[in-house]
Amino acid sequence: MSAHESMEHAEHAEHASGENKKIALLIAVLALFLAISETLGKGAQTESISKNVEASNLWAFFQAKSIRRTVVQTAADQGKLTLGAAADDAMKAAVQKQIDEWQKTAARYRSEPETGEGTEQLAEKAKEAEHQRDEATAKYHHFELASAAFQIGIVLASATIITGMLPLAWIAGLLTLAGLGMTVLGAWAPHLLHLHG
Repeated sequence: MSAHESMEHAEHAEHASGENKKIALLIAVLALFLAISETLGKGAQTESISKNVEASNLWAFFQAKSIRRTVVQTAADQGKLTLGAAADDAMKAAVQKQIDEWQKTAARYRSEPETGEGTEQLAEKAKEAEHQRDEATAKYHHFELASAAFQIGIVLASATIITGMLPLAWIAGLLTLAGLGMTVLGAWAPHLLHLHG
């Protein structure tokens, strides 16, 4: 091998080494973004599950209050029938007082703003928890897609080092941008794209 050929071979190896360093940096950046998207995805998944449990509990409380209200309202209606059959005034006054109490209780079960535990308030809270659950689920789907893009990018960038095929690195770079886009959408506009059914 001549000195000229040795020099060309060394330049080619140095160029390849420089390219490999760039690819290694790309892989490191992809791994960082993957860790971030995985962490955000796990947080969104946990929030989605938590809000789903909260909504279920609120709806169960709503059902219990609705049943109590129905029972009390039925008792008041039954009391009205008793009131019509009552003969003496003392009995009528006692039955009317009980009917009034039952009706107040039924009204309180329907709306209790001071405690937030009337059926109207419970339904509102449950719907808000469902909204928050849906928001977290949408975020989770975006972060999952971002993670997949970063993972595939890492594989392609690694394959570039082994094969020397630079187009694989360009595809990895495009996947990095796609993953970043999905992460940004997941964090700030999770309902822009409808990714779940």
